[in-house]
Amino acid sequence: MWEAISKVFQRSLFMINQFREEIEEYLLRGEFNGKTPLRLYEPISYILGLKGKRIRPLLTMIAYNIVSGKNPRDVIALGCAVELFHNFTLIHDDIMDKAPTRRGEPTVHEKWDTNVGILSGDAVFAISISWLVREFPEKAAQLVSGFTRTALDVCEGQQEDMDMATSDDVSIDHYIEMIRKKTSVLLGEALRLGAIAGGAESRLADAFYNYGILAGIAFQLQDDFMDAYPPEGFGKQKGGDIIENKKTYLLLKAYEFASEEQKQRLDYWMKETDNHKKVEGVLTLFSELGVPEATQEMIDYYFSLADRMGTQIKPLVKDFSPLEVMLAQISNRTV
Repeated sequence: MWEAISKVFQRSLFMINQFREEIEEYLLRGEFNGKTPLRLYEPISYILGLKGKRIRPLLTMIAYNIVSGKNPRDVIALGCAVELFHNFTLIHDDIMDKAPTRRGEPTVHEKWDTNVGILSGDAVFAISISWLVREFPEKAAQLVSGFTRTALDVCEGQQEDMDMATSDDVSIDHYIEMIRKKTSVLLGEALRLGAIAGGAESRLADAFYNYGILAGIAFQLQDDFMDAYPPEGFGKQKGGDIIENKKTYLLLKAYEFASEEQKQRLDYWMKETDNHKKVEGVLTLFSELGVPEATQEMIDYYFSLADRMGTQIKPLVKDFSPLEVMLAQISNRTV
């Protein structure tokens, strides 16, 4: 039995890796190369060329396949529309954060300038809408209505994240709602779009959406955790969120658990100007307060909720194993 299960997962993993390569080819096939005005389109080719994990288009293709049983390549433009929107948010987020690099390379606004970054980002958003309906014009209204609602959620989440940076009264519930909007809804929408394209009725499409929401919250909490406790080869600065005084789940949990004396120590370390001392001081307090264990428990909780949602979807589709493999990849990621 276990050998049969292993073969199913290996087959799904092979399929996912193959589709990831095809997504890269589709995004980088040169549609924007040489297109004028160059200062509008060159940055689009550049940001797409920085690549990424391509989780969102993979989710769209997988949802379509397991609902319809048809070739996932039928929805590659639809999936890439979600990836374009994701890259639009990255271009604008980098401007707002004044970030110098993205995936180890200069950000668009650093390589060109802020005005180019804003306008190229806007163009990526517009192109994402056109790709959204490229393959299924007959479903345009249904696809666009959910996608634009999700886009607005992402914008709301970004604003709430910025508001939280200057607020002294941020609850964990507020934080979870913020990451639901800023990160999770796009994973949920990627799945919902694929399910709709595959012919799913609204109830099943919504189940896919909720599955993505739960997995997305776990994904972002995991990102918070890995920033503070990076695995070997993670490729990011240890404690970057601490250095930037970002209100993450870990920091909010530390304040929740801390005594008055511990809160004073935490306040002291958060104001430290030596980044190395600051990170080590805050991490020492995290360990003292049991924050790593509490965070991992919450990550596992949301992944388990996603898994439970998956058990409701499984009887309604052809083969749920590719999505289970994707969830396993997300939950065990090291990058």
